[in-house]
Amino acid sequence: MPKRGNVIKNIQDNYGRLSKGQKIIAEYVINHYDKAAFLTAASLGKILNVSESTVVRFANALNYSGYKDLQRELQEIIRNKLTTVQRLNLSDDYNKNENTIAKVMEKDIENMRKTLSEVDYDSFFKAVEYTLKAKRIFILGLRSSSFLSGYLAFYMNFIFDNIHLVSPGANDIFEQLTTTNKDDIILCLTYPRYSKRTLEALDYTRTKGCKVISFTDSLISPASSRSDVTIIARSDMLSYVDSLVAPMSLMNAFIIALGNEKKEDITPYFEELEYVWKTYSVYNESANL
Repeated sequence: MPKRGNVIKNIQDNYGRLSKGQKIIAEYVINHYDKAAFLTAASLGKILNVSESTVVRFANALNYSGYKDLQRELQEIIRNKLTTVQRLNLSDDYNKNENTIAKVMEKDIENMRKTLSEVDYDSFFKAVEYTLKAKRIFILGLRSSSFLSGYLAFYMNFIFDNIHLVSPGANDIFEQLTTTNKDDIILCLTYPRYSKRTLEALDYTRTKGCKVISFTDSLISPASSRSDVTIIARSDMLSYVDSLVAPMSLMNAFIIALGNEKKEDITPYFEELEYVWKTYSVYNESANL
Protein backbone atom coordinates (compact mmCIF):
# COMPACT_ATOMS: atom_id res chain seq x y z
CA MET A 1 0.00 0.00 0.00
CA PRO A 2 1.23 3.56 -0.70
CA LYS A 3 2.41 5.65 2.20
CA ARG A 4 -0.04 8.40 3.10
CA GLY A 5 1.10 11.99 3.33
CA ASN A 6 -0.29 15.22 1.96
CA VAL A 7 -3.32 14.05 -0.01
CA ILE A 8 -2.41 15.97 -3.21
CA LYS A 9 1.19 14.72 -3.13
CA ASN A 10 -0.12 11.23 -2.41
CA ILE A 11 -2.23 11.35 -5.57
CA GLN A 12 0.66 12.71 -7.64
CA ASP A 13 3.11 10.10 -6.34
CA ASN A 14 0.74 7.21 -7.09
CA TYR A 15 -0.83 8.51 -10.30
CA GLY A 16 1.04 6.02 -12.50
CA ARG A 17 -0.41 2.97 -10.74
CA LEU A 18 -4.03 4.11 -10.94
CA SER A 19 -6.57 2.68 -13.39
CA LYS A 20 -7.91 4.76 -16.27
CA GLY A 21 -11.08 5.68 -14.37
CA GLN A 22 -9.13 6.47 -11.21
CA LYS A 23 -6.79 8.77 -13.16
CA ILE A 24 -9.79 10.79 -14.31
CA ILE A 25 -10.75 11.24 -10.66
CA ALA A 26 -7.15 12.04 -9.69
CA GLU A 27 -6.90 14.82 -12.28
CA TYR A 28 -10.17 16.35 -11.14
CA VAL A 29 -9.22 16.25 -7.46
CA ILE A 30 -5.79 17.81 -8.10
CA ASN A 31 -7.25 20.61 -10.23
CA HIS A 32 -10.48 21.14 -8.28
CA TYR A 33 -9.74 19.96 -4.75
CA ASP A 34 -11.73 22.89 -3.32
CA LYS A 35 -14.86 21.46 -4.99
CA ALA A 36 -14.06 17.76 -4.50
CA ALA A 37 -13.71 18.35 -0.76
CA PHE A 38 -17.47 18.93 -0.52
CA LEU A 39 -18.79 16.42 -3.05
CA THR A 40 -20.05 12.98 -2.08
CA ALA A 41 -18.58 9.95 -3.84
CA ALA A 42 -21.82 9.63 -5.80
CA SER A 43 -21.83 13.31 -6.82
CA LEU A 44 -18.19 13.20 -7.90
CA GLY A 45 -18.83 10.04 -9.91
CA LYS A 46 -21.79 11.68 -11.66
CA ILE A 47 -19.72 14.74 -12.63
CA LEU A 48 -16.94 12.58 -14.06
CA ASN A 49 -19.21 9.88 -15.54
CA VAL A 50 -17.67 7.11 -13.44
CA SER A 51 -19.34 4.85 -10.90
CA GLU A 52 -19.50 5.60 -7.20
CA SER A 53 -17.61 2.37 -6.55
CA THR A 54 -14.77 3.63 -8.80
CA VAL A 55 -14.50 6.73 -6.61
CA VAL A 56 -14.35 4.54 -3.49
CA ARG A 57 -11.70 2.28 -5.05
CA PHE A 58 -9.71 5.39 -5.98
CA ALA A 59 -9.58 6.35 -2.30
CA ASN A 60 -8.69 2.79 -1.29
CA ALA A 61 -5.85 2.72 -3.84
CA LEU A 62 -4.33 5.69 -2.00
CA ASN A 63 -4.56 3.90 1.37
CA TYR A 64 -7.69 5.66 2.60
CA SER A 65 -10.46 3.69 4.29
CA GLY A 66 -12.97 5.30 1.95
CA TYR A 67 -13.74 8.46 0.04
CA LYS A 68 -14.89 10.26 3.21
CA ASP A 69 -11.45 9.65 4.71
CA LEU A 70 -9.74 11.20 1.66
CA GLN A 71 -12.32 14.00 1.58
CA ARG A 72 -11.58 14.87 5.20
CA GLU A 73 -7.93 15.51 4.35
CA LEU A 74 -8.94 17.66 1.37
CA GLN A 75 -11.09 19.72 3.72
CA GLU A 76 -8.17 20.14 6.11
CA ILE A 77 -6.06 21.52 3.27
CA ILE A 78 -8.61 24.09 2.14
CA ARG A 79 -9.79 25.19 5.59
CA ASN A 80 -6.62 27.21 5.99
CA LYS A 81 -7.07 28.76 2.54
CA LEU A 82 -10.68 29.86 2.92
CA THR A 83 -11.32 33.54 3.50
CA THR A 84 -13.69 34.67 6.23
CA VAL A 85 -16.31 35.53 3.59
CA GLN A 86 -16.06 32.04 2.07
CA ARG A 87 -16.40 30.50 5.53
CA LEU A 88 -19.44 32.67 6.18
CA ASN A 89 -21.08 31.40 2.99
CA LEU A 90 -20.32 27.79 3.92
CA SER A 91 -22.07 28.29 7.25
CA ASP A 92 -25.44 29.06 5.61
CA ASP A 93 -26.79 25.68 6.73
CA TYR A 94 -26.24 26.68 10.32
CA ASN A 95 -27.79 30.11 9.91
CA LYS A 96 -30.99 28.97 8.19
CA ASN A 97 -31.67 25.90 10.28
CA GLU A 98 -33.69 26.16 13.47
CA ASN A 99 -31.44 23.50 15.00
CA THR A 100 -28.34 25.73 14.85
CA ILE A 101 -27.43 25.13 18.50
CA ALA A 102 -27.72 21.35 18.15
CA LYS A 103 -25.68 21.29 14.92
CA VAL A 104 -22.83 23.32 16.36
CA MET A 105 -22.73 21.37 19.62
CA GLU A 106 -22.91 18.04 17.79
CA LYS A 107 -19.91 19.12 15.71
CA ASP A 108 -18.02 19.99 18.89
CA ILE A 109 -18.89 16.57 20.33
CA GLU A 110 -17.74 14.89 17.11
CA ASN A 111 -14.41 16.72 17.35
CA MET A 112 -14.04 15.56 20.94
CA ARG A 113 -14.69 11.94 19.97
CA LYS A 114 -12.26 12.06 17.06
CA THR A 115 -9.58 13.66 19.21
CA LEU A 116 -9.95 11.02 21.91
CA SER A 117 -9.88 8.14 19.42
CA GLU A 118 -6.83 9.54 17.59
CA VAL A 119 -4.74 10.81 20.51
CA ASP A 120 -1.10 9.73 20.35
CA TYR A 121 -0.30 8.88 23.97
CA ASP A 122 3.43 8.52 23.33
CA SER A 123 3.59 12.05 21.91
CA PHE A 124 1.40 13.41 24.70
CA PHE A 125 3.58 12.06 27.50
CA LYS A 126 6.78 12.93 25.66
CA ALA A 127 5.49 16.52 25.61
CA VAL A 128 4.89 16.29 29.36
CA GLU A 129 8.42 14.96 29.90
CA TYR A 130 10.04 17.70 27.77
CA THR A 131 8.05 20.39 29.56
CA LEU A 132 9.04 19.15 33.02
CA LYS A 133 12.73 19.15 32.07
CA ALA A 134 12.76 22.58 30.40
CA LYS A 135 14.66 25.45 31.99
CA ARG A 136 12.11 27.94 30.66
CA ILE A 137 8.71 27.40 29.07
CA PHE A 138 7.55 29.83 26.37
CA ILE A 139 3.88 29.74 25.35
CA LEU A 140 2.90 31.06 21.92
CA GLY A 141 -0.54 31.38 20.38
CA LEU A 142 -1.65 34.23 18.15
CA ARG A 143 -4.89 35.39 16.55
CA SER A 144 -7.76 33.03 17.45
CA SER A 145 -5.31 30.83 19.39
CA SER A 146 -4.33 33.69 21.70
CA PHE A 147 -7.03 32.93 24.25
CA LEU A 148 -5.83 29.31 24.35
CA SER A 149 -2.27 30.43 25.05
CA GLY A 150 -3.50 32.80 27.76
CA TYR A 151 -5.54 30.02 29.37
CA LEU A 152 -2.60 27.62 29.27
CA ALA A 153 -0.23 30.22 30.74
CA PHE A 154 -2.71 31.11 33.52
CA TYR A 155 -2.83 27.56 34.87
CA MET A 156 0.79 26.64 34.18
CA ASN A 157 1.87 29.62 36.28
CA PHE A 158 0.41 27.72 39.26
CA ILE A 159 2.72 24.78 38.51
CA PHE A 160 5.93 26.42 37.25
CA ASP A 161 7.85 29.59 38.00
CA ASN A 162 9.48 29.71 34.56
CA ILE A 163 6.50 30.51 32.30
CA HIS A 164 6.80 33.16 29.60
CA LEU A 165 3.66 34.04 27.62
CA VAL A 166 4.68 35.37 24.21
CA SER A 167 2.27 37.98 22.91
CA PRO A 168 2.26 40.77 20.33
CA GLY A 169 2.69 44.26 21.71
CA ALA A 170 5.37 46.83 22.36
CA ASN A 171 7.97 44.07 22.23
CA ASP A 172 7.76 42.12 19.00
CA ILE A 173 7.44 38.36 19.46
CA PHE A 174 10.91 37.78 18.00
CA GLU A 175 12.42 40.07 20.63
CA GLN A 176 10.66 38.03 23.31
CA LEU A 177 12.24 34.86 21.91
CA THR A 178 15.81 36.09 21.41
CA THR A 179 17.10 34.44 24.59
CA THR A 180 15.67 30.99 23.90
CA ASN A 181 18.18 28.14 23.74
CA LYS A 182 18.46 24.35 23.75
CA ASP A 183 17.42 24.14 27.41
CA ASP A 184 14.08 25.84 26.76
CA ILE A 185 10.83 24.71 25.22
CA ILE A 186 8.12 26.50 23.30
CA LEU A 187 4.50 25.37 23.55
CA CYS A 188 2.81 26.51 20.36
CA LEU A 189 -0.94 26.63 19.80
CA THR A 190 -2.06 27.10 16.22
CA TYR A 191 -5.29 26.22 14.43
CA PRO A 192 -6.69 27.27 11.03
CA ARG A 193 -6.29 29.83 9.73
CA TYR A 194 -2.68 29.34 10.78
CA SER A 195 -0.87 32.53 11.74
CA LYS A 196 2.11 33.18 9.47
CA ARG A 197 3.85 35.02 12.32
CA THR A 198 3.52 31.95 14.55
CA LEU A 199 5.18 29.74 11.94
CA GLU A 200 7.98 32.27 11.45
CA ALA A 201 8.52 32.35 15.21
CA LEU A 202 8.86 28.56 15.27
CA ASP A 203 11.41 28.69 12.46
CA TYR A 204 13.36 31.27 14.45
CA THR A 205 13.36 29.35 17.75
CA ARG A 206 14.47 26.16 16.02
CA THR A 207 17.61 27.93 14.82
CA LYS A 208 18.39 28.51 18.50
CA GLY A 209 17.98 24.84 19.40
CA CYS A 210 14.76 25.34 21.34
CA LYS A 211 12.44 22.31 21.46
CA VAL A 212 8.97 22.88 20.01
CA ILE A 213 5.73 21.23 21.08
CA SER A 214 2.75 22.10 18.91
CA PHE A 215 -0.91 21.78 19.73
CA THR A 216 -2.57 21.84 16.32
CA ASP A 217 -5.31 20.18 14.27
CA SER A 218 -3.50 17.64 12.07
CA LEU A 219 -0.14 16.20 11.09
CA ILE A 220 -0.33 18.14 7.83
CA SER A 221 -0.53 21.39 9.76
CA PRO A 222 2.48 23.58 8.85
CA ALA A 223 3.38 23.67 12.55
CA SER A 224 3.83 19.89 12.66
CA SER A 225 6.90 19.85 10.39
CA ARG A 226 8.46 22.52 12.62
CA SER A 227 7.88 20.63 15.87
CA ASP A 228 9.68 18.01 17.94
CA VAL A 229 6.32 16.80 19.24
CA THR A 230 2.87 17.36 17.75
CA ILE A 231 -0.32 16.97 19.78
CA ILE A 232 -3.45 16.73 17.66
CA ALA A 233 -6.90 18.00 18.61
CA ARG A 234 -9.64 18.30 16.00
CA SER A 235 -11.10 21.74 15.29
CA ASP A 236 -13.32 21.04 12.26
CA MET A 237 -16.06 23.61 11.82
CA LEU A 238 -16.73 24.90 8.31
CA SER A 239 -17.75 28.35 9.43
CA TYR A 240 -16.12 31.67 10.20
CA VAL A 241 -15.77 30.31 13.75
CA ASP A 242 -13.48 27.36 14.54
CA SER A 243 -14.33 24.67 17.06
CA LEU A 244 -11.71 24.92 19.80
CA VAL A 245 -13.57 22.77 22.33
CA ALA A 246 -11.44 19.66 21.72
CA PRO A 247 -8.14 21.63 21.84
CA MET A 248 -9.23 23.15 25.14
CA SER A 249 -10.11 19.74 26.59
CA LEU A 250 -6.80 18.18 25.52
CA MET A 251 -4.99 21.19 26.95
CA ASN A 252 -6.77 20.61 30.27
CA ALA A 253 -5.49 17.02 30.21
CA PHE A 254 -1.97 18.32 29.56
CA ILE A 255 -2.16 20.76 32.50
CA ILE A 256 -3.49 18.07 34.83
CA ALA A 257 -0.78 15.61 33.72
CA LEU A 258 1.88 18.21 34.54
CA GLY A 259 0.24 19.02 37.86
CA ASN A 260 0.18 15.36 38.86
CA GLU A 261 3.91 15.11 38.23
CA LYS A 262 4.56 18.22 40.34
CA LYS A 263 1.99 17.50 43.05
CA GLU A 264 4.44 17.40 45.97
CA ASP A 265 6.12 20.62 44.85
CA ILE A 266 2.96 22.64 44.32
CA THR A 267 0.85 21.52 47.29
CA PRO A 268 2.43 24.05 49.73
CA TYR A 269 2.02 26.77 47.12
CA PHE A 270 -1.69 26.04 46.69
CA GLU A 271 -2.15 25.98 50.45
CA GLU A 272 -0.65 29.48 50.58
CA LEU A 273 -2.85 30.58 47.69
CA GLU A 274 -5.96 29.34 49.45
CA TYR A 275 -4.96 31.42 52.48
CA VAL A 276 -4.48 34.52 50.32
CA TRP A 277 -7.74 34.01 48.42
CA LYS A 278 -9.68 33.63 51.66
CA THR A 279 -7.94 36.47 53.52
CA TYR A 280 -8.44 38.98 50.71
CA SER A 281 -11.85 37.69 49.56
CA VAL A 282 -10.69 36.92 46.04
CA TYR A 283 -13.68 34.64 45.47
CA ASN A 284 -17.32 35.13 46.35
CA GLU A 285 -18.04 32.51 48.99
CA SER A 286 -21.48 33.69 49.97
CA ALA A 287 -23.46 31.19 52.02
CA ASN A 288 -26.38 31.79 49.68
CA LEU A 289 -24.53 30.19 46.78
